[in-house]
Amino acid sequence: MTDDVRAAGAVLRRGAEICVVHRPAYDDWTLPKGKLETGEPSLTAAVREVVEETGVRGEPQLRLPDVTYTLPDGRAKHVEFWLMRASGDPVRPVADPDEVDAVEWLSPAAAAERLSYPADRDLLGPAAVADQLTGVTLLVRHAHAGERKKWQGNDALRPIDPQGRDEAELIAGTLTHFGPRRLVAATPLRCKQTLEPLASELGLPIVTDHAFAEPPDRSETPARVQVALTRLAELRTGPTAAVCSQGKLMPHLLAALAGTDDPEQYRTPKGGGWAIAWAGDRAVAISRLL
Repeated sequence: MTDDVRAAGAVLRRGAEICVVHRPAYDDWTLPKGKLETGEPSLTAAVREVVEETGVRGEPQLRLPDVTYTLPDGRAKHVEFWLMRASGDPVRPVADPDEVDAVEWLSPAAAAERLSYPADRDLLGPAAVADQLTGVTLLVRHAHAGERKKWQGNDALRPIDPQGRDEAELIAGTLTHFGPRRLVAATPLRCKQTLEPLASELGLPIVTDHAFAEPPDRSETPARVQVALTRLAELRTGPTAAVCSQGKLMPHLLAALAGTDDPEQYRTPKGGGWAIAWAGDRAVAISRLL
């Protein structure tokens, strides 16, 4: 038995309308989606498939439930779905008319009637949160920076290592899909360096902010969380912000946003990150990115 198939796609929204596509090979109507290329992150695949199948660039907002089903050959196919907002980019031709020969924008009710598969229709309910969304903030943990115990000197000056540089490039490629226009890094050098490939790609400065640095004493974490929450409240409005923080602060900060006392579910590996979707002053979804 060969490996299971991984794919990614989106519920693509344009105002109140949802995009559905027709595949002539199957004579069905479905949501834009497709298989991951070798080594391709799932979110990058979802964005790519949306452009290829609809001609429209989608800007991710939050992760939707995954869909799993069995292919005729017995393999399981896992599809990671995102809610996306159609950007203002010019419409492009559909990449392969033999794969998708019609693209339509429908009301949610009409889309539910048109879609051929129950699993696709089931995603329209969770996607309805799009009507409430007011913005997205990106929060990542700095990339690998060697071992603290082997670093001589001020730990705030410890730089990212070769693995970290690769991770920073991956972070840049992922966060670019969200169109961030503000970049904020905690005070350690490794946080700024983690965002440098993204800053270079977007032509943006990086602002250093002590609010997102972990405190030297763990007992000070609750107070630092409150400072970081205040700063996030300032960043949630206006252009999308990408923030690089640290591993001892992020789980507690995200748990506070989610209204839970269990930070363990938000533990983040170095180079990992999250997308926080806002509805006014509420974090309505915290989606793992990396």
